[in-house]
Order: sequence, then C-alpha cells, then structure tokens
Amino acid sequence: MSRGPQVGVYVCHCGGNISDVVDVEKVAAELAKHPDVKVEKSYAFMCSDPGQQLIIEDIRSEGIDRVVVAACSPALHEQTFRSALQRAGLNPYLYENVNIREQVSWVHKGNHESATAKAIRLTRAGVEKVSRQDPLEAIRVNAEPRVCVIGAGVAGMRAALAAAKRGLPVTLIDKADRVGGHLLELDVVYPTGEKAADLIDELEHEIAGEDRIELLLDADVEGVDGYVGSFTVQVAARGEGADRREIKAGALIVATGFSHYEPHAGEFGYGQDVVPEVLTLPQFNSLLRGDAGDYLRVGGRDVRNVALIHCVGSRQTPGVHEPQPDGKVNDYCSRVCCTAAFHTVNRLLDRFPAVQVYEVYKDVRTYGRGHDELYEQASKKGVLFFRYDDEGLPVVVDGKLRVRDWLTWGEEVEIPVDLVVLVTGMMPGDASKLIGSMKLPAGADRFLQEVHPKLRPVELANNGVMIAGTAQGPMDVLESCAAAEAAAGKAAILLSRGSIELDPFVARVRAEECDGCEKCLGECEYKDALTMRTRPEGGPKLAVVNAALCVGCGACVAVCPTRAIDLAGWSLDQFDAMVDALVAEVV
Repeated sequence: MSRGPQVGVYVCHCGGNISDVVDVEKVAAELAKHPDVKVEKSYAFMCSDPGQQLIIEDIRSEGIDRVVVAACSPALHEQTFRSALQRAGLNPYLYENVNIREQVSWVHKGNHESATAKAIRLTRAGVEKVSRQDPLEAIRVNAEPRVCVIGAGVAGMRAALAAAKRGLPVTLIDKADRVGGHLLELDVVYPTGEKAADLIDELEHEIAGEDRIELLLDADVEGVDGYVGSFTVQVAARGEGADRREIKAGALIVATGFSHYEPHAGEFGYGQDVVPEVLTLPQFNSLLRGDAGDYLRVGGRDVRNVALIHCVGSRQTPGVHEPQPDGKVNDYCSRVCCTAAFHTVNRLLDRFPAVQVYEVYKDVRTYGRGHDELYEQASKKGVLFFRYDDEGLPVVVDGKLRVRDWLTWGEEVEIPVDLVVLVTGMMPGDASKLIGSMKLPAGADRFLQEVHPKLRPVELANNGVMIAGTAQGPMDVLESCAAAEAAAGKAAILLSRGSIELDPFVARVRAEECDGCEKCLGECEYKDALTMRTRPEGGPKLAVVNAALCVGCGACVAVCPTRAIDLAGWSLDQFDAMVDALVAEVV
C-alpha cells in the first residue's frame, strides 16, 4: 500500500506581524488534525536561515515530502522556500505559500478570534492543494545571446554599454536620427554641473567604439513576438519605402523614456497672446543658452521679474484639472521637477543677478542627495516663495500673477511678473506598440510597472523584459543610469547559461479528453500560446500549448466544456479541494 502525502506545516510569527493578531500555536494545532499533516510547527521568522533549516531537517529526518508555509505574501519569499526544498533534495514545486499576514493579520487586527479561524481555513486549503500536487519540472528554453535595447536616450545608451561590457551582443534602436533623447535639450545636468553635450559625446563615442553594439537610428519598433530567450523584434526604417528587418534577441530592455507635459491652451495663460509671456521650463532652459547681460530678454523686452509655477501637469486633482485624452488626470508627483526648477533658477541668477524670482509651489520635494542644497542656494539668492493649493490655483492676468498664499493664511497676493515659467512634469513616452504587442503592464500613472519595487525593481511581469530610466517613471539622469546598469545586469544573468528555466505553471491538455472544439483558442489572448494540431491517428483536432508563451492565466480552462485543460500546479481538482476546505467548519 502506497504512502499518502506527508505534509509539513510551518506557521510564521513574522516577528509579531502575524502572531500579535493570529494565535499561531492554535493554527498549527488545528492543522495537526489533518490526516496528511505529519509535522506542524510555528516559528518566529520562517524566512530566516534557522527557519529554513527547520524545514530542511524535517524533510531529511521526518520524511516530509510536501511543505506549507503560512506566512507573508508569496511575492516576498516563495522563491526562498522553494530553494530550501531544493537544498533538501525535494522537488521545489511541492510547496505552497499561504498568506496569513496581508490577507489575515493586517486586515483583521480588531478581531483575533476571527483572524485565527480565517488563518486555519486558509492554511487547511493550502494543505489540500499541496496534497494533490505532482512534482513539476521547470520549463527550459534556449536563449538567443543578444539584448535588444529600445530607446537610445541616456538610459538606453548606458544599458547597451553595460550589456556589451558583459560580453553580450546588443542592438540599440531609436526612432530619432541621433542618440541622446531629452538630454539633447539640456545645457548642464544637476547635481554634477556636467555639460549635457559632453555627456552625450562621451556615450556616443563609447558606443561607436564597441564592436558588440549595433546602432539603428531613424527606426521604429513595429512589434515584438516570441518569448523570453527567443524574442523577434520587428523594426522598420522611418520614411517612405522603409526597409524592414527582424532582430532575434533573448532579452529586451525597454528605455522608451518620457515626454514633457504639454499645458492645454489657456492653462495659466499658456499658448495665448497674453502679458506676461508664459513658457514651460524646457522652453525657458533653451533661452538661458544665450548671452548674459543685466536682464534676460524675451520678445524684445527685459525680464526683471520671473515667476515659476510648480506642479503643472503633476499632482492634479479630478474635477479641478483638465484630464488627458484617456480621461485621467496626472495625479502622481513627477519627482524631479522641484529640483530641476531650483537648478534652473540658480543658473538664471548666476547669469542675471538683477532678476527677481518668485517660486509659486504646492510642496517642495527635493528628495535626492544634495538636492536640498539647490533649494537653499535659491533662497539665499533672494528667491521669494508663495504656496498655493488646488482650491486656489494661481491666475495669470494683466501683467500680474495672483495667488492665495498658504504661508500668509490665505491672503491673496499680486506678483508683478514679466515672464511666467510653468514647471511641467513628466509623462510616459510612447510605448503603445510595445504595450499592445506584448501586453506590457502599465500602472495607473501610465508608466511601465515593475514586478516589485524592492525585490524586482527593473523587471516587468513579462519574462525577459527589463525597464530602464523614465519608461518606468520620473527620474533624473543619475537615477536613469543606475536603473540602466541594473537592467543590463539582469539581462546578462538571464542569458549567461545559454538556456533559461521558467516556472511550469502553464496550461496542459489531456489529449484523450480534448474534442477539438477550439473554444480555448478564442479565449486565449497570448499569440501562439495555444494552437490546434491534427492528430496522426485522425479524429478531432488537438489543442496544443506552447509552454514558453503560456502565462498560466487559466482563461482556456474556464471555457473548456470537457475539462480537458488544467493548469500545472493549479488543477481543477486542487481548486475543488481548496473550496471544500475553506467552507468546512472550524471548531
């Protein structure tokens, strides 16, 4: 008679995050009653080295062949515990993570008894699931030893160079006719004060001298097919009669950058024939490249008073600000704008010390190392500060800027100005073709969204796709370069072995039960993940899964009338057993 599953259940205190609310000893004691549970324990920190060693020793000495850890989110330590199983000689997929921190203790702090009962139900469901789990093997795919970097701004250039220095061939693509991106608009960069042109020239020279880098300019990425290790990037040269080619790459780095927020007509007087003249910060920076004198001249007039209005196109409020075409306002902070404004003001006053500058702001957020110094320098040079809120937006009219100033308890102030500069925020660059063809994840702010800001900060949910620079969100040059180096490092690690291991949680078809109805094909949103094949023996066609393209979403499972499709690691039988466990009575 074959032995049934031998499950070890481990309940984590999480240093009080869980045990202050959930009676972890009671959870362990209740699970000990389950016929498949052989070992049950609670421990202060299961993710610690001693906690992992506890599991390893029980596998080796107690014959545990499946493991359930009731702890925090699987996003944090699922791989930690799988690795522990592997070190003990057990298949790493015979593991189930039960989240009793975020899903129990953090949301039920006021009711310890109910929280404990819920933790028992969830952990019991985890035992039922893992008891029906078969050992799985990782999917292995060959890796094309090339990185394709999309976007040749400062982040794209640094990513390409970093990947090439790690021995990888790189194709660097940009739709512009030269490298540099928005860096081309700048005179100097903060906080180093380095000339932007010198930085571009240095990177351009390095790229030209690197044999491993192929540079394609004036080129559009029309779409991407394939999967991690074997992407096909369709590239078309711009213009009529454009040549098209395909690039094979094992990994992609998306560095599509940002676009400046463009104020709508009439926003703080922008785009209208008004006095004073209204410019955006990028436009104003272009003016500062001219010769110095006592005063800056704009439109043939000396500019003696300049007002900068912060948070234009950032931190917007629905119902107050005009939405973008998608109906959303930019409610996020663009992070770099305050520091960029103070950097510009200091340059202005260094060249034109007689100019009076006014800063009209919502909050000052100079978050980076050394950024506060730019704010302090501006203050010492005589810049005057006024604070507004969304209930009293500044108004530009008749040569004056009117603002209701928080710093004087709501007093309305009129500021005489010759020029108004709108400190505009960042919006994501156009990556619509990539998002459409690859279903790349974007956040509520429309920037591409990483898997986890701490654990996987430069990786997208799409395997093999990294992000660099302002494609991910507002960043300055130093941050963009750091992200680019990280993305290149991730790509190099991924492609270093010639093949790539993928999680096996994909759809699988039982051929004897498939009737060839093709309903699964109509439901699958991932190109070529599911196809139909003629059976050699005849009869109805058979659904076939491409394991490298399947993302394990389960949409095909839901529409299969014969239950011929399951997800490896998440079978229908497992779901049935989990539901039964969740609704069973807890004593």
